[in-house]
Amino acid sequence: MHKTSTIGMGKDVLEENRKIASENLRKLRARGIRSVDVMGSIGSGKTALIVKMAGILRKRGMKVAAIAGDVCGEDDYTIFSKAGIPALNVNTGKECHLDAHLIDHALDDLPSGDYDFLFIENVGNLVCPADFPLGTDHRMVVISPTEGDDMINKHPMIFLDAEIAVLNKVDLIPILDVDVERLKRDYQRVRKNGKLHLTSAKTGEGVEELIRSLGIDI
Repeated sequence: MHKTSTIGMGKDVLEENRKIASENLRKLRARGIRSVDVMGSIGSGKTALIVKMAGILRKRGMKVAAIAGDVCGEDDYTIFSKAGIPALNVNTGKECHLDAHLIDHALDDLPSGDYDFLFIENVGNLVCPADFPLGTDHRMVVISPTEGDDMINKHPMIFLDAEIAVLNKVDLIPILDVDVERLKRDYQRVRKNGKLHLTSAKTGEGVEELIRSLGIDI
């Protein structure tokens, strides 16, 4: 009986999150803001990739903002701010992911401005964020060669739930023993006909193509 109750509570939490996420998406679209939930492992370069993408968008006249999600601290928020990106820091405490409720409040607390695009950087891991959509137009998951070539095979659910997948830090591939073709095959197995975007936030390789995958014409 206790087990059934626990499962029921879990389903209720997920259903409630989806309802709030739908409302978040409605609010963002009503304000004319497109958005992406950037998930991925720690050290995959999510923050640097967002800064690179935001810089390109801003050069093309778009107003960009970011929400930095972390268990604690303001490290990513500080990076965004130093890059000139209006940002809000959201700490989750003991939770290993952002959820739609936190984003609901964060949208009210964003620095004022008529933004065209919002990046939401999720807490760094490849498990927990998958089950909690935030109410964005897109969900993106980022990994890097430093984590090995079995990351998609080990964590298929987050790649199934995110329609955009990125292998960042490709500039490191020449010095690492990583089978990129295996990563591509694993991703296509999880998402049939899916494309694994290869990027380098450091050199800019593949970043403009990644932006276009968000439906932005640059």
